[in-house]
Amino acid sequence: MRATRGVRDILPPERAVWQVAEAAAAAIAERFGYQEIETPIIEPAELVERGVGESTDVVTKELYKFQDPGKRWLVLRPEGTAGAVRAYFEGHLNQGPQPARLYLMGPMFRHDRPQAGRYRQLYQFDVEAIGDDSPAYDAEVIEIAWNWFKDLGLNGVNLQLNSIGDANCRPAYRQALLDYYRPLKDKLDADCQRRLEINPLRLLDCKTDAKYAAEAPKVTDYLCDECRAAFAEVRRLLDAAGIEYRLNPRLVRGLDYYTRTAFEFWHEAIGGAQNALGGGGRYDGLAAELGWPATPAVGFAAGLDRTVAMMHEEGIEIVAKPPADVLVVSDGPDLAVAAAEVGRISRQVRPAMVDFSDRSLKAKMRAADRFGCRWVAIFNADEARRKVVQLREMASGEQREVAWQDLPEALAS
Repeated sequence: MRATRGVRDILPPERAVWQVAEAAAAAIAERFGYQEIETPIIEPAELVERGVGESTDVVTKELYKFQDPGKRWLVLRPEGTAGAVRAYFEGHLNQGPQPARLYLMGPMFRHDRPQAGRYRQLYQFDVEAIGDDSPAYDAEVIEIAWNWFKDLGLNGVNLQLNSIGDANCRPAYRQALLDYYRPLKDKLDADCQRRLEINPLRLLDCKTDAKYAAEAPKVTDYLCDECRAAFAEVRRLLDAAGIEYRLNPRLVRGLDYYTRTAFEFWHEAIGGAQNALGGGGRYDGLAAELGWPATPAVGFAAGLDRTVAMMHEEGIEIVAKPPADVLVVSDGPDLAVAAAEVGRISRQVRPAMVDFSDRSLKAKMRAADRFGCRWVAIFNADEARRKVVQLREMASGEQREVAWQDLPEALAS
């Protein structure tokens, strides 16, 4: 029996790297005043289909969708933003101070074609600022992501930046794209032909017909004055923060809810937009699309899987912590009660684990060396009666007799 295709186990040595990435993510979000939330893995299908967009690959090809016993259609969440917006209204965060600054980390699910760095159960770090339309929040969430990659020591990251307009100016751009692509329709693959009429902006990130996007109209030529001013303000703030970026007029995000600012973080080792570490943008129309009052918002999602992979790619070494500082080892039979007590005493000041196996002392000491524990507390039956252990510091090999009651002091150094 093996894990199902497209998913994987993350075992203790690898989890050490993930823990560093997750801790850095939480730390940077909280430094900017963002608070952690947890949202359900299961969401109503309508929330995701309406929010993410019916023309997206996520909805048309990748959803894990099923009916529960009550005949309600549910999905395993493919991304975090729609659920965060639902939680914002359902939890009455819209009635508190605005914007609500939120972040979450956890698994998402997409029935994608498994390949290097892409899994059907993927993990994301999401940041959302919901409830204010200032372009300063666009720059702020970009700065959070930028500093997260920087804190992790990643050097090969570059920021791609664009504005895709809003409901005022995007219709003219949409028409320009239709006029450009309709004569090419017969040359497009089936997916792109379908997108042409539903959401022609998605043709700009089409995987198979990318050659046609090079000559397509640029969205920045169609921005209205308000969108142009907002985009200029985002760039001004990024310049002031010392964050370098590349203007990319072909950049659109793979989800339909984005408006105005759109951005992605690419890594030089994995190429372009189809392999971004993460991205985001403004989604002022999402709340209204889902039936709530129109509410401005901006956010980003970064893939933890790919970010960890790039940490390995750049040679960033994370030494896994030993599972415990102390290993309690008994030499002889019927010593489990004493070993457990020594473990409890040790845990007053240090993480400690007990080897309850019946292996030889030599085998237990080899295991202690592999675990990387700093100390080993060794005792036999006579020492158990006297309530003492031989405390060995593994690095130096120094060993001394220590009474049980003195263990906390001896281990505190």
